[in-house]
Amino acid sequence: MGQPRRPRHTTTHDWASQVDVEHLEHIREAAARFAPGGAGHLILEVFAYAEEEAKANGGGRCSITLHADGSTTVSDDGRGTETVGDQRGQIVKKPVMVSRDLRYFDAPAPPCLPDGHPRRGISVVAALSEWLVHTNRRDNGSWTQRYEHAFPVTALVPLAADGSTGTAVRFRPIAAVRVLGAVNFDELRRWTGSCPQLSVELTDLR
Repeated sequence: MGQPRRPRHTTTHDWASQVDVEHLEHIREAAARFAPGGAGHLILEVFAYAEEEAKANGGGRCSITLHADGSTTVSDDGRGTETVGDQRGQIVKKPVMVSRDLRYFDAPAPPCLPDGHPRRGISVVAALSEWLVHTNRRDNGSWTQRYEHAFPVTALVPLAADGSTGTAVRFRPIAAVRVLGAVNFDELRRWTGSCPQLSVELTDLR
């Protein structure tokens, strides 16, 4: 694959680090540290990006669905995960799932999520999931990609445009996270109700 053309503005991830194996393995070896309290924290790691989009766009919507198989879907109507073309004209997605969020992961005092624990970035969710599917819709195209045990197992699979933009992340935490605690629906409602720019819909199908 050719090297991606890096965006001119400052980004949150290193585009050259398409899969940071050491980073992902470090997270997987410390599930209790990076998913304190269990799966609820991972939901908040994804939700934080929806909050950012809503604040940047002056408002937005987010839905969170707890599925019967133990997975969760978090979707929003933001701009979608950033993409660029590589030297051969192929689309490359910002490596949010497989590299550290430069703002938070190694920060000495990262901001806390609504559960009171530090924000580290969405790569924590990919690293601590049995599988994860990231669907990305932007004005210039739509794709989906599947990850298993932290690593991508498909390329970007094109999707037909439906007139929308945004992201959807569905993931099932690994057993080491699930034993730390199940998602409390009332607690999740309280945690996700603090952003006035974001309308949140919660659904419990368990």
